[in-house]
Amino acid sequence: MNFKGLLVALVLLAALGGGIYWSNRDQDKKKDEPDKDAPPKILALAKEDFQEIRVTRPGGESLVLARDADGKWSITEPRLLAADQDAVSSLVSTLSSLSSDRLVDETIEDKAAFGLDTPKLTVTVKKKDAATHTLIFGDDTPTGGNVFTMLEGDPRLFTVASWTRSTLDKRQDDLRDRRLLTVDADRLSRVELTARNETIEFGRNAANEWQILKPRPGRADSSQVEELLRVLREAKMDLTTPEAERRKAQAAFSGAERAAVVNVSDDRTTQTLEVRRDRQDKVYARSTGAEGVHSTTTELADGLTKEFYLYRNKKLFDFGWSDPTKVEAGDKVYERQDAKWLSAGKEMESVTVNGLVDYFRDLTAHMIDDFAKPSGDPALKLAVTSDEGKRVERVNVYFREKDFAAFREGEPEGYVLTKEIYEGLQKELEKVKDKETAEKERKAAEKK
Repeated sequence: MNFKGLLVALVLLAALGGGIYWSNRDQDKKKDEPDKDAPPKILALAKEDFQEIRVTRPGGESLVLARDADGKWSITEPRLLAADQDAVSSLVSTLSSLSSDRLVDETIEDKAAFGLDTPKLTVTVKKKDAATHTLIFGDDTPTGGNVFTMLEGDPRLFTVASWTRSTLDKRQDDLRDRRLLTVDADRLSRVELTARNETIEFGRNAANEWQILKPRPGRADSSQVEELLRVLREAKMDLTTPEAERRKAQAAFSGAERAAVVNVSDDRTTQTLEVRRDRQDKVYARSTGAEGVHSTTTELADGLTKEFYLYRNKKLFDFGWSDPTKVEAGDKVYERQDAKWLSAGKEMESVTVNGLVDYFRDLTAHMIDDFAKPSGDPALKLAVTSDEGKRVERVNVYFREKDFAAFREGEPEGYVLTKEIYEGLQKELEKVKDKETAEKERKAAEKK
């Protein structure tokens, strides 16, 4: 064996391995190092350290934003107003990590040559420790697309993209909270809506489901209530109209016809919104959650003036997506044990019972009406047991002259079922088979 050759090979292999190791290590080290050719940062501040932002334009016009102890931003100048938290957060994000487009000069001597002696915009950030950082924006660059910028106390001259200045050049209306209702929509517990000369009140029950409390207790259509909440959440003042027209809003509001009044309550406060509509279909709103009278959208007025019957839950059963443990239809009783459905000691074809459950889940009346319960015995008795036996819903269906009336146990009003709805229910009941019968029918069908 050539031990000398083997030794040389091992030495070469070790050298190669070492070379690869040091090469990889050098590359990793370079990854961690900042790019020397990258434009330098102008500002690098922690967002949570921001305490105040002052935006100043030529002539001394200033917009001042201040942050309270809870981290909430407000407009303090030119007058005290609630601020749009998302809009201010975007402003903070831009300022907290601001990079230049390029470094023009390490030391600027003639500020006037770049418009920095009479700034087009000045933005000052005050931190919690009282330290301040002031950005000065001068002229546009000759080639366009960029603007000359410097940081007060820093001799360097930078350029930044023109959109950076535009992003920071905000006025009061740009950052004002335009919501007409400022309560937390996710924490609402009561909503009282008056429109069409009627008042309806919604409240949450112990299961956090919306219910109708007035004019009389009843189940609410959760999708319709959520749509109402969306309309209220997106109710905003129109700040795009000229100032002169805004000043006329108060008089226009007084002369317009009332469309709706809404009282909304969370666990801390109640706010009231009144919406009016004039003959030219212009909509105005006044709210205890916002100062003054404002123009707003026709969508708001339309969303608050729906027919009240639309808020009623027309579904016959409330078990939703929970899995029932018992289903009753006429003299038939189906009980679930694990994954099996049983009836009178027989195992049922599960897919047919599950189909019936799905049908009950979506069974919806044509309308709800306040009429007397028909005399005589029901044409059909239905019941669903769910929530591990805690919820039992019973519905009795009666034949009428032209349609059918269903009554939920404990509710005075009737649910009108058309003949088509009732016939569909009967067909679904006929589909339910026991496993043995279903198997026989399958085999008979295969022989044909």
